[in-house]
Amino acid sequence: MPAMIRKLVTVLDETRQEMGRPVTPAIRRAAVCAVIANPFAGHYAEDLSELVAQGEELGALLAAQALAALGIPGEAVHSFGKAAVVGEAGELEHAAALLHPKMGAPVRAALGKGPALIPSAKKSGGPGTAIDVPLGHKDAAFVRSHFDAMEVRVPDAPRAGEILVCLALTSGGRPLPRIGGLTVDGIEGRDGLR
Repeated sequence: MPAMIRKLVTVLDETRQEMGRPVTPAIRRAAVCAVIANPFAGHYAEDLSELVAQGEELGALLAAQALAALGIPGEAVHSFGKAAVVGEAGELEHAAALLHPKMGAPVRAALGKGPALIPSAKKSGGPGTAIDVPLGHKDAAFVRSHFDAMEVRVPDAPRAGEILVCLALTSGGRPLPRIGGLTVDGIEGRDGLR
């Protein structure tokens, strides 16, 4: 059964200056969140395949919405991350079913590639619960300049029988990175790590 979406929320930020210094080009980060009905709220179910399928559906939808918000093609995305907040009538495994087995494939398809592990976070909470969507470079997990997070919250979600599912994409790493390590120019692109 397709996800029952109550609402979509998009958060977009653009950093143009940091510590009085220009950030050129400006770094844009977009997080798109879907508030969905939890089909397993209030009861235990051994088979969570319905949520796994919804995760795949949401991966495609949220990636398309985030790319539209950023205004760039998928190949130009630098970082990605995903997160979910499960309402009190659900369990963390419901978030895991959405985020892990199948959500990544349609996100990577929208980006043209992205062999790195998509960082993720999950928690339980009520309406307005904030979650930090962890971010990492889509092609090489060891690019330190892209270790980041984007905080999101939806004031009226998740309700007890809902799940808030978020995908974040960026046009760059942190502003003014200078702690060393693997750089974007040094990515080999072989294994998703370097």
